[in-house]
Amino acid sequence: MKTLLTSLLLLCLLQPAWAVQPIKKSKSSICHRPNTEYYSRTKNFTAYETIEACLGSGGRLPKGQSLTPSQNPSKASTTSNSKAEKYSRNQFGNGWDDEDKDCQNTRQEVLISMSTNPVRFADDRQCRVTFGRWISMYSGEVIFDASKLDIDHIVPLKWAWEHGAQSWSKTKREQFANDPVNLVAVEASLNRQKGAKGLDEWLPPKNREQYKARFQRVTLKYGLK
Repeated sequence: MKTLLTSLLLLCLLQPAWAVQPIKKSKSSICHRPNTEYYSRTKNFTAYETIEACLGSGGRLPKGQSLTPSQNPSKASTTSNSKAEKYSRNQFGNGWDDEDKDCQNTRQEVLISMSTNPVRFADDRQCRVTFGRWISMYSGEVIFDASKLDIDHIVPLKWAWEHGAQSWSKTKREQFANDPVNLVAVEASLNRQKGAKGLDEWLPPKNREQYKARFQRVTLKYGLK
């Protein structure tokens, strides 16, 4: 018994911090972070390593929350005067946009446009796509379950921030984050493997030349370095 307890303790110590307290995406697609009001109450959830990954999968923040924690006045003024402001997902808008207010946000519209078969929705409101037929640009695999897909920014938001987007207006950054030219439905695993890497750090297993061309098309369109 003592040996078993020792093994379990070692396993916990070897696990990364996020494995102990992951980001919880509830059934209603709300991303809950540790130490927030509803975190412990959320029992049925999908776990994500980061809040950005949760939002990228179609999740959203609870009302009243933002990606960046509140700062005290002195720290805020230091940050605002800093030449190199830190990146956060919130600088590109709060999750996916629904510009035409038809209840289908950017994630849903990309899923609809990229499916090679008519999609199925969660209910008659037709706000959330559940099934379709997608061919992953990154692997060539055929995927039918929308929950297995992430909408990836071909040019990652953080990469864009570090290569010129830092000087853009908030409106332009939100446009960039929701631009279909920069979006593709792919396996969640490959999206997370890629992270915020550029062309010199990561290429997909398949369709590499197509990926490079799309990456360069986006950087040219937005004047990124």
